[in-house]
Amino acid sequence: MKRRTFIKSTSLASAALSMLPIMDFVTPNVSISYNELIGKGTPDLIGHGYKLRQEAHEAFLKMTNAALESDIHIEVVSSYRSYAHQNRIWMRKYNQNINNGLSPEASIQKIIEYSTIPGTSRHHWGTDLDIIDGNVKRPRNVLNPLHFNSDGRFSKLKSWMDNNANDFGFYLVYTESKNRKGFKYEPWHYSYKPLSKTYLDNYLKYDLKSIITEERLLGNEYFSDAFIDSYLQQNILDINPELL
Repeated sequence: MKRRTFIKSTSLASAALSMLPIMDFVTPNVSISYNELIGKGTPDLIGHGYKLRQEAHEAFLKMTNAALESDIHIEVVSSYRSYAHQNRIWMRKYNQNINNGLSPEASIQKIIEYSTIPGTSRHHWGTDLDIIDGNVKRPRNVLNPLHFNSDGRFSKLKSWMDNNANDFGFYLVYTESKNRKGFKYEPWHYSYKPLSKTYLDNYLKYDLKSIITEERLLGNEYFSDAFIDSYLQQNILDINPELL
């Protein structure tokens, strides 16, 4: 084959491959620093209006471009969150619940219906994001499961993601399975499996009790051993089995 013909053929093949969705491939297990796992590191993140790891960002761009062909504009509501960011959420909700008359234990249980304890969030990894459809009028509370139902504003997005997201490496984390415990159903929260599975594997090498008690969070004294064990089994591990 002539050199010019070979170069042309190789370029066309590379271009064709770049258009293909990402297949179900898990990045080989690597060592990830403790600080990055709990949201205190300084990870390399990219994105416009959101922050993701480079590999997750590239996969996300391919997915958003594909969704545009169906007149769906995937808009990110939340992506990477640092430990400090998650702690601000925790403090705000904890104090609000206490001011509304809830006991500390009840406040904690209410928070962990949807929000994580700082240091335990998948959003610390730069692999997860919350999304809506930017092509429809925003409701007041965008992250409400009702908006993703068959007659909800984001139903078209939900249907498209159900059929296509896995092809790009993204999986729903907190599914609607009746047998699942822990965080409530979140039809907006997706995780980039080729990276997040490795992060979870590394995270589980550490002692959860040490992670969530050493920072003296609000309500920390009510984190009993039984509560911590339940949180690990239900909130961290009772997720979409595809991500384990």
